[in-house]
Amino acid sequence: MTTTTLDSFGSSTTSPVAALAGINDFAEGFVAYQTRAVNVLVTADNHPDSALANIYAGMLWMFLERPEAPEKSIPYAQRAERAGGLNRREKGMLSLLEAWQQHDYHHVLRIGEQLCGEYPQDLPLLKVVQYHAFNAGNAALMLKLALAGESANAHRAPIHSMIAFGYEQSHQLSAAEAAAHRALSIDPDEPWAHHALAHVHLGRGSINEGLSILSGSSASWEGLNSFMFTHNWWHVALFEIANGQVDAALKIHDQRCWGIQPEYSQDQIGAVSLLARLELADVDVGDRWQDLLPFLETRQDDVVQPFLSLQYLYGLAKADSPLALELMTLIRAQAESPHVAQDRALWQEVGIPAAEGMFAHARGDHETAARELGTVRSSMWRTGGSHAQRDLFEQVLLDARLRSGQWELARKTLEQRRQWEPDSPILQRQLNDVYQHLGSN
Repeated sequence: MTTTTLDSFGSSTTSPVAALAGINDFAEGFVAYQTRAVNVLVTADNHPDSALANIYAGMLWMFLERPEAPEKSIPYAQRAERAGGLNRREKGMLSLLEAWQQHDYHHVLRIGEQLCGEYPQDLPLLKVVQYHAFNAGNAALMLKLALAGESANAHRAPIHSMIAFGYEQSHQLSAAEAAAHRALSIDPDEPWAHHALAHVHLGRGSINEGLSILSGSSASWEGLNSFMFTHNWWHVALFEIANGQVDAALKIHDQRCWGIQPEYSQDQIGAVSLLARLELADVDVGDRWQDLLPFLETRQDDVVQPFLSLQYLYGLAKADSPLALELMTLIRAQAESPHVAQDRALWQEVGIPAAEGMFAHARGDHETAARELGTVRSSMWRTGGSHAQRDLFEQVLLDARLRSGQWELARKTLEQRRQWEPDSPILQRQLNDVYQHLGSN
């Protein structure tokens, strides 16, 4: 006879009581960016009769964001199915995991949206589905999902952080700020609320206020998983760059953004993006591209997510690795035989031209970079990532236009950027250079 217990979010599970601690470690740790989330792997291995523990373990492996992730994840899904007696929620979560393993992201979102509607108290599930909506560039769904879960989780800080980020990605900055502060009124150390406020203040151009908030909160990030720790510090570095404090940003790269978990996808793209932005601000980053190389070289065949692949490619090319050409060749092949079949149009229309542009820029071919990145400028949202993360591609395009003498296009972009970074010494220096060239023609 199957027994039913409740996890710490009030969701029923058919798992044995002995597995509940590991299940809760994942559920609570995942939404709070705590390292105890990985404890579910041991729980799943020790409790093959716990479908939910094995589903969570399978999801954890998929967050690896590597080509081999499904291979590591599938045995847990198979074990969950063999456990038998799954309730409706667990069956739905298993179906979601299996679609994820097949890279059928459209199906993942269909299943996920339905499950979130049926189980609004299930905050870990909501977090998983919002992650997929984010990767799809679907800010409207991110916000819709979070708002639907608010009433069942109003006493929990993470739901308000998730709402805040959904609002911010939907360009509703005041609503995002209010939701983030509501989260902090419940838990002043809520890291995703700090993150949402970083986006709000970057979007407004209130650089000093954003820097003050993050600097005052940074002690609470110690001990969190590498993504949350390094990513919030990455945001601090962006504020420092905007203020012209490039030495401080470089120090953050060295001490807070790189080297924590260098084999992880998000740590890698954070480092690539930060080094690129520093170089675009005329900072000599020394041999730091070479420091990334041993870890980026493992990405030579990684086309799981276009947004990630573009940054692996740029890092490999900046480090002068021959593997950059191998990855570029594989990216070009996605037009005909994509790793993820449903992404053929995304690769053809956005991913491949963007990759050509990033590859060209890293190799000093600025005319090609400007042409290719310019064609996809308005479509980059389709690759996923946040506004702040995708701004890397905008900055590379701007630099390519500057270096290829496209002064009027560069001027328009710089004047637009000055609206939300009015005090940036870097932008002012670039504008002075542009107007000098335009005035001499």
